[in-house]
Amino acid sequence: MKRKMLFVLFVGLLFISACANSQDGTEESEQNTKEEVTMVLDWTPNTNHTGIYVAQDQGYFEEAGLDVEITLPGESGADQVVASGQAEFGISAQEQVTEARTQDIPLVSVAAVIQHNTSGFASPVDKNITSPADFVGKTYGGWGAPVESAVIDSLMKQEGASVKDVNIVNMGNTDFFTAIERDVDFAWIYYGWDGIQAELRDIDLNMLYLTDYSEKLDYYTPVITTNETMIDENPETIKKFIGAVSKGYQYAIDNPDEAADILIEAVPDLDEELVRASQEWLSPKYQAEAKQWGVQDAEVWKNYADWMYSNNLLDTELDADAAFTNEFLPENE
Repeated sequence: MKRKMLFVLFVGLLFISACANSQDGTEESEQNTKEEVTMVLDWTPNTNHTGIYVAQDQGYFEEAGLDVEITLPGESGADQVVASGQAEFGISAQEQVTEARTQDIPLVSVAAVIQHNTSGFASPVDKNITSPADFVGKTYGGWGAPVESAVIDSLMKQEGASVKDVNIVNMGNTDFFTAIERDVDFAWIYYGWDGIQAELRDIDLNMLYLTDYSEKLDYYTPVITTNETMIDENPETIKKFIGAVSKGYQYAIDNPDEAADILIEAVPDLDEELVRASQEWLSPKYQAEAKQWGVQDAEVWKNYADWMYSNNLLDTELDADAAFTNEFLPENE
């Protein structure tokens, strides 16, 4: 009788063990079947990217069946990597996508991270630059792109001045604060990062926002991109990815403090105080007055492309409808 009971117990243990192994194998199999995709950032991680890190931390990617690797851009930059299919998604800006599309590069914007352009020309208040006319005789520090002088000139022309009277130098990778202390009078910054950092350092800046001078300069920056091959062959992957990212940015909109914590934990080298202050400033601007996060307007694409074309920054006019799409955003309930 004892032998029979031991035999039954032994068989039962084998059955339980087999079930456990089977369950572990199923979980491992499910893990292995997650689709691997890569997201390439445009720069070092900052609050423009918070929603992506939230989506990873909160399991939104995992729920969508995705295994997402977030990477920094190499020397070639995110646009080339995404356009060539070496990465599925990237961070770019409307300006860059516009240039790419007019050069037959198959880059497509699938979501706007921020609804309005938060950039402009910043200078210490003691430089007395309170309007584009004050750029005359001053030194501008930039990164060497043709669009810089075109934007400066378009603003100055409104006040009867010309970019020819501005000394333009290439700052390269020089920090904005180092540059304005020793090399330049003004520079082009995004207020949500460098502007907030100036506040934390008690540095008073005069800020001339591009949107104050022309609605055509109120373009989307940054945006999330993919390529035409992904759209043709893997539309469901894009929909799942953008759905998860949308949840991430909505979380950051609703919970800026918690979202800042997530970004800080993911990227410990970031300045905690800066991240928290920047996130508080930026979270309401992700969606702004739009009906949902990520949505893009054809008129915004057309306006900026027309501006670029009229300022000789494009060789051909843009087919705006091919440059972006809203089709992968979640349905706005």
